[in-house]
Amino acid sequence: MLKKLGLTSVLIGLMVIMTGCFNINEPIDSDASGIWDPFFVYPLSWLMVNIAEVLNNSFGLAIIIVTILLRILILPLMIKQTRSTKAMQALQPEMTKLREKYSAKDQQTQQKLQQEMMQLFQKHNVNPLAGCFPIIIQMPILIAFYHAIMRTPQINPGVDPTVGYDPQLFLWFELGQADPYFILPLIAGATTFLQQKMMMVTDNPQMKMLMYIMPVMIMAFAAFFPAALALYWVIGNIFMIVQTYFITGPNVGKDKDGAPDTGGAKTK
Repeated sequence: MLKKLGLTSVLIGLMVIMTGCFNINEPIDSDASGIWDPFFVYPLSWLMVNIAEVLNNSFGLAIIIVTILLRILILPLMIKQTRSTKAMQALQPEMTKLREKYSAKDQQTQQKLQQEMMQLFQKHNVNPLAGCFPIIIQMPILIAFYHAIMRTPQINPGVDPTVGYDPQLFLWFELGQADPYFILPLIAGATTFLQQKMMMVTDNPQMKMLMYIMPVMIMAFAAFFPAALALYWVIGNIFMIVQTYFITGPNVGKDKDGAPDTGGAKTK
């Protein structure tokens, strides 16, 4: 679990670093060069602009639609991640028993604990790290969408003040500015917390701490970033919450016979 926590921390740090790279303060257009801009960022920006034109220049609705389309695109990865996570949750009682059995902290006992854990995972065809791989694969897509929002002048005028800007109002906020009432950041934090709580697979205090830290981080980002980005987070979180509920149902991590549901996660 410490390894998974460490990997999660590394991924969060990598995401923060990447969101600040790749000319984040420069507008995106069709003349972009390289690989990242023309093949990842610009297509998403182009899609939002063209959808907005069809919807009477509503970039708020365009962001919602593109967010849902992206979530549908990576849905197979997220289903795999969700099932793998729930399979781990189903094994928690047995894992707890093993930790109690091998509670001594000496090296020999801890090695025996690791061996027993691996045998448990192999018995149920569960890979404890399988839930992390889809996150790594989908990260470039989600970061590219973040860049598309931040670098499209029609949404975020700060990247190109020379472009004529018509304030994009959606609901109670302006897409290019932070939510003045802090409502959207609160919703983003609350949905992040609910999503993580639904995916929680252990009572490990360190994982619980991460469950509280992430929503606070999201709220902090959403409080200062353009509301368009917070809208993207909220819609993505809601999609994930609904997805998780319908994939797992009320019998979390269990199959019809009450046995742990491995969700197809293999050890190989």
